Amino acid sequence: MPHAEPYTGPLTADLHADIVRAGYYPQLVEDVLDVALAGEEVVAHLVQAETTFDNEVRRHLTVLVLTPSRLVAAHVDDHEGDKDAPASAAATTEAVPLAEIRSVTLTHVVARPAEYTSGGESASEINLVVGWGAVSRLELEPASCGDPGCDADHGLTGQLLPDDVVVRVSSTAEGRPAVRRAVAFARTLSAATAGRAR
Repeated sequence: MPHAEPYTGPLTADLHADIVRAGYYPQLVEDVLDVALAGEEVVAHLVQAETTFDNEVRRHLTVLVLTPSRLVAAHVDDHEGDKDAPASAAATTEAVPLAEIRSVTLTHVVARPAEYTSGGESASEINLVVGWGAVSRLELEPASCGDPGCDADHGLTGQLLPDDVVVRVSSTAEGRPAVRRAVAFARTLSAATAGRAR
C-alpha cells in the first residue's frame, strides 16, 4: 500500500483531515477558507456536515475556524440543477472580528438527567449558536394575561434571538467524539471572546 504524503497545504493538518473526512467538496472548502483566513493562524476549528431529506437530498457543510483575531465561518450548499443549468455548489465565508461576537450559546441535551455525573459525557446532543448581530430569529407565541378564564386576544409576545451560526451535533448521528470536539471548540471560542484565549 503506498504511503500517503503528509499534508503541506495552507490549513492545519487537523483541519484538512476533518474537511476531507466530511467528504463534501474538500478542495473547494479548503480554497475558500484559505482566502478568508488570509494567512492567519488557525487556533481551533469545527467541521460539521448536515444532510437533510425532503423531496430531495440536500447537503450542507459548516466550518468554523477561530484565529487569534477573528471567527471565520464557511457554509457550503448544493444547488439543484435543471435542464438549462447544471447542479452547482455555493460556498460562502464570513470573517467576524472576535470583538464583534455578542454571544456564544451552548445547549447540552442530556438524556436521563437523573443519572448525570459531574464531568461525564452524558450530552446526547450539542447545539452551538454564535451571534454577532448580522442575523436574528424572532420567536413569537400568543400573549396571555394570566387569567385562565380569559379568552380575549392579547396579541403576540416573543423573543429576538441571535442566529448568525447554528451548529447541531448529535452523538446518535455523529458519535460521541464529534460532541466532544464541539464542546472543546465552544470552550475555546468562549475564552477567546472573553479575552482569555489559550
